[in-house]
Amino acid sequence: MPLVAAVTLAWALVLLTPLLVRLAGRYVGWSLGLGLLASYAILVGARDGGVVFEELPWVPALDIALRLRMDGLSFLFATVVLVVGAIVLIYSTSYLRARASTGFYMMMSAFAAAMLTLVLADDIVVLFIAWELTTICSFLLILRSGQNARKPATRTLFITAGGGQALLGAVVLMIATTGTTQLSAILADDVWRDDPVITSVVTVLVAVAAMTKSAQFPFHSWLPDAMVAPAPVSAYLHAAAMVKAGIFLLMLFAPVLAETTLWHVILIPVGLVTNIMGAVFAIRSKDIKQIFAYSTVSQLGLLVAVIGIGTPLAMMAASAHVIAHALFKASGFMAVGVIERRTGTRDVRELRGLWRGMPWLSPAIVLAVASMAGVPPLLGFVTKELVIDTFASSGSSLAIGLTVTIVGGAALTVAYSVRLLVPIMVGPRAEVAPWRDSAVMSGSVAVTGIAGLVLGVGVAGLTGLVRPAAAVSSGSPVADLPTLYLWHGFTIPLLGSVAALVAGTALALFYLKSSHAVEDNVPGTLTATGIVQATLDGIISSGHRVGNLTRHDSPAANLAVPIGLVAAAAFALPSLWRGMPEHVMGFDYVDALLLAMVVIGTVVVVRARSRLTALIMLAVVGFAAVLWFFVLGASDVALTQLLVEVLTVVVLVLVLNRMPRMFDKGTRVRKSVTVPIALLAGVTATLATLTFSGHRDLSDAGAFFLSEAEELTGGTNVVNTILVDFRALDTLGELVVLSITAVSLTALLDARRLSRTRHVPVAPTILQDPVRNVIILRDSGRFLIPVMIVISLYALVRGHGAPGGGFIAALIGAAGLATVYHAAPTNRVASLDRSYLGIAGIGIIVAVVTGFLGFAEGSFLRPLHLDIAGIHVTTALIFDLGVYFAVLGVILAAINRLGMPQPIPADAPTPTEARTS
Repeated sequence: MPLVAAVTLAWALVLLTPLLVRLAGRYVGWSLGLGLLASYAILVGARDGGVVFEELPWVPALDIALRLRMDGLSFLFATVVLVVGAIVLIYSTSYLRARASTGFYMMMSAFAAAMLTLVLADDIVVLFIAWELTTICSFLLILRSGQNARKPATRTLFITAGGGQALLGAVVLMIATTGTTQLSAILADDVWRDDPVITSVVTVLVAVAAMTKSAQFPFHSWLPDAMVAPAPVSAYLHAAAMVKAGIFLLMLFAPVLAETTLWHVILIPVGLVTNIMGAVFAIRSKDIKQIFAYSTVSQLGLLVAVIGIGTPLAMMAASAHVIAHALFKASGFMAVGVIERRTGTRDVRELRGLWRGMPWLSPAIVLAVASMAGVPPLLGFVTKELVIDTFASSGSSLAIGLTVTIVGGAALTVAYSVRLLVPIMVGPRAEVAPWRDSAVMSGSVAVTGIAGLVLGVGVAGLTGLVRPAAAVSSGSPVADLPTLYLWHGFTIPLLGSVAALVAGTALALFYLKSSHAVEDNVPGTLTATGIVQATLDGIISSGHRVGNLTRHDSPAANLAVPIGLVAAAAFALPSLWRGMPEHVMGFDYVDALLLAMVVIGTVVVVRARSRLTALIMLAVVGFAAVLWFFVLGASDVALTQLLVEVLTVVVLVLVLNRMPRMFDKGTRVRKSVTVPIALLAGVTATLATLTFSGHRDLSDAGAFFLSEAEELTGGTNVVNTILVDFRALDTLGELVVLSITAVSLTALLDARRLSRTRHVPVAPTILQDPVRNVIILRDSGRFLIPVMIVISLYALVRGHGAPGGGFIAALIGAAGLATVYHAAPTNRVASLDRSYLGIAGIGIIVAVVTGFLGFAEGSFLRPLHLDIAGIHVTTALIFDLGVYFAVLGVILAAINRLGMPQPIPADAPTPTEARTS
């Protein structure tokens, strides 16, 4: 399975990066670059001229699978992603010469792996996940660029993630309409021909998603804004990743959406406006990197407009220009990194004489910029002629106007290219740093720059790569598409190219003589970046205002809204009430006794003035609920509730030890309002339960679990089989939430130290002696604690067939270890001072790894069943072990952090400083 192998290798590089950094140091980029080239070699070996399809099950119940498909279009983009990615990673070994950054290389490798997954995906869900992963990778790579990168990274995430939501809407609509997640099946469905409404909605959603990713007007601001990222990130983002994802999406859906007028109406005007606008901004820029950034916006607009034409020739032009654009953009941005490294500036007004100062690098830079400008015989010239020919032969009534517009955009491209090259190349020899430290960087620039020349002269050799991609994106046979040539004779496209070169050069020279070329740009009162930032600030400010309506330090105030809403629901119950369920009409003395315990305990809790009294009576209510569960036969639930009640009391006692002994005395007015609301809410909740579930028999799901659990899982404890077999993914999510809670608790207690324990003076009695006071618990604990640990492990093992399981077992084990703390004469218990967050993390890892074992049977978290020496074994037990570790770690972390004193850092603020900060 070569496609799976190629994708797996790409993602394996991400996981292996820390090890490779340790082994190779700053040269790790070579290893990662060669790894990407190895992945590309696998794809080249698998390419036989046809379509390669592979599939691995993932979520069979939802028809989601790791489906991979390599056709001409996906192979073209995979070539760009992997080859340019390899060059950029090798370039980075010299750019990051001081040290190897593990985080940088992991994110860059993940960027490449996500893009490869995206272009090879044949499952719409997998494509969407990879699409969002590219968004996350770009955000993190920009964010880690320095202190000034936070806002640009946030603005980038805001725009691109918004486009992701549009794509999500399209994905859901396509799955719901076609009934499948297989991308090739979706594209071949009749819905595109039979349902114009669905087609139009998907057209808008896909176009918006692609335009946000490819920085089209009005979503263009994020791309120049992201230039705070280092040169390798910019080179890869502009040349082969992120922005290319949007172009790929448009070309992928073009065969089915290009039949609608809306497709052309959206893409062509937006693309042309972006093309002209980006070129104008590039001419006015003074920063070399910003010139290249706006030129990317302009070139992407050109690609979008060409895709909007949708003809086979248009797709031929788009496919060829994807390669040309990748080469001159990678070369350009990597060159910016070299120039900045060797001169210390990117300001075009400060740079002079680079042709003499960098005699080996300057020709490569000139080749890259000349290809961007469309100068013959470079590859950019070939693709520019194809683009002009596309509009001239489009057959539209607007063909002349569109062609003139494209030629005008090409002239502006020449203008900003000349405006960039002339000032920095001419003049006396520039003072630059030695070339040796940037030799690899210069070599990478030269490779991509010279490639544009070689592939321009020998462009016919690209036909085998470009024609299959154009055939897929246009829905035409490969044989109907033309061969690429450098020279087509004296044609309209050639006339347009010459006109663009002449007009663009004249415009650039005129601009360079004006004062605008040297004066600082005056920031306008209204900019795209400012609009995005203002929108973000407005959203955050609105969130604060909404949150302030219910934000309060008092738990009672926070609970007032939900309890009040529950109470208000009582007025709707009469219309829904269907009478008392038949099976609760009889009188049962046990139920009456337990109900009395709950009522008495609740009344005492409400009237208690002492916090400890309230806690004790709250435990009484909990124990009454435990007995009720036992009476009803829910032994698993009852045992869980019992252990939770015990450990809750333990943790709350530790909290109460640092709080006032008595509650604040409430006013009569407050009681007169809160008591009726609380009573009404309780009555409403009870009656609502009887209304919605009291008349219902056992659900179909419940009947299925009872009848099929043993046969399907081998377990007779239905509750446990639901948790670790049928709904293991839910359980895994709950473990993650528990662990995040423990981490948050630790972070909170580290940020705000606990108040001192309140010492209440007592009479000098034997109770005052801590050593003698715990002697009974300590001596009994020597036998009791090991027994509880053994019982804990026994409950873990037996959980699949009898009451028990990882959660209950962890509670028993935590209770046993908590006894060690209670039996100690002081709160300093060295034996319990362990990294319990680490234990919880191990539990998550065990659960996740067990989930991946399920792929042997077809899907994540599917249990495997084995018979070893006549004993039936299931991987659900290993998953339950992960549950055990995670729950045990979380509970003991709480006891450890709340009960035992933590070392105070030397630079920690005092309580007074913390309160005033």
